[in-house]
Amino acid sequence: MACPNQVNASTGLIDDRSAGTLQSSHAGNWQLVTDQVMGGRSSGELVPDHYLGKSCLRMRGLVSTANNGGFLQLALDLDDGRRFDASIYDGLEIVVAGNNERYNIHLRTSNLWLPWQSYRASFAAGPQWRTIRISFSDVEAYRTSGRFLSDRLIRVGLVAIGRDFVADLCVGGLYFYHNDVAPGA
Repeated sequence: MACPNQVNASTGLIDDRSAGTLQSSHAGNWQLVTDQVMGGRSSGELVPDHYLGKSCLRMRGLVSTANNGGFLQLALDLDDGRRFDASIYDGLEIVVAGNNERYNIHLRTSNLWLPWQSYRASFAAGPQWRTIRISFSDVEAYRTSGRFLSDRLIRVGLVAIGRDFVADLCVGGLYFYHNDVAPGA
């Protein structure tokens, strides 16, 4: 049985939102990180919610590029922030709904030292629930020359970033996936 602060490696479950709090199903607590940590002016909230009949975690707020800012992030450290070996998986599956905006997924690994470094991919979050697969092979290095190492994963972030806009993102689940398993299975 997995420790409550560890990803369930046998199923790939990170969070199915069954906790109904900021606690994930298997990986610790979600937290809101804003650009205010660096002097930015974005503001938001992170709350457990229900949307279209599904429990979710909801990040809402205003992304502002004022004062060199421009992000709100819903972040989750995996395995108590220690290195998690996700190399048996092909990527991450997220169940999301939102306000027809584009968001990012940012992955951090133990070989990144600076807070602005990550591996990234974008996705759209429309008003209906949607399952999106982000392949590890599709993430792009940001401000690092190192390649993505899935056996060194420490954090997953879902991010509203880069322009002035209203963010409203609901997350109904987060899982690792294998290509041989159908989405949502």
